[in-house]
Amino acid sequence: MAFVDFPSILIVGGGTIGALIVANPPERMKGLLKVMKMAFVGKPPDTVSLVQTIVSFAEKARREGLLALEADAAELDNEFLKKSIQLVVDGTDPELVKGILDTEIGILESRHSANKGLLDSMAELGPAFGMLGTLIGLIQMLGNLTDPDALGPGMAVALVTTFYGSIVANAFAIPLAKKLSSRSADEVLSMELMVEGVLSIQAGENPRIVEEKLKVFLSPLLRGELEDKVKAAKEGVV
Repeated sequence: MAFVDFPSILIVGGGTIGALIVANPPERMKGLLKVMKMAFVGKPPDTVSLVQTIVSFAEKARREGLLALEADAAELDNEFLKKSIQLVVDGTDPELVKGILDTEIGILESRHSANKGLLDSMAELGPAFGMLGTLIGLIQMLGNLTDPDALGPGMAVALVTTFYGSIVANAFAIPLAKKLSSRSADEVLSMELMVEGVLSIQAGENPRIVEEKLKVFLSPLLRGELEDKVKAAKEGVV
């Protein structure tokens, strides 16, 4: 209980949330819980499966033409890949396809950056309100200098507010912001992989070349996983 002080919790928690509400538009604040949930339960993109899907599309396009991809694209769960394939099927100019998809990736990065900015602000505001609470406690303590027995407890209450501010920043906001950055980087990488793959399909490149180009986006561990899946699929066919 030495670390529990409700006025300090109100100063740090209430002050931080209040400042965030003032500094950000309502629609962004409404998405704060969703952003936090994404950091905890979000799953990284399955880039190995993406490479396999794109290579299979390249094989089909080489055999039957780009129009043959339309039905398969409609069944995709990945909306970005579905849109990319549809643009190619519609006969859109390659430069325009790349421009549209790069713009979408840029907007996604801006949105993710804005969401991460909420947690960065929280990391800045938490310690600031902790220090503010400490100053309030010190003022109250100095007002009771005539009572020596009150100095120790008063100092403890003043310092625990700074402790809460550090907890908000270092045990919550900063780690979550870093995790969101990692999630965003993974998603952007998978989207860039899709753009490269779709443009290669549109150019009519050999599926084997498409696969080698997309492997560049994979880590050595994932490349090994992809090779094992490809080998297992070939053995299954045989």
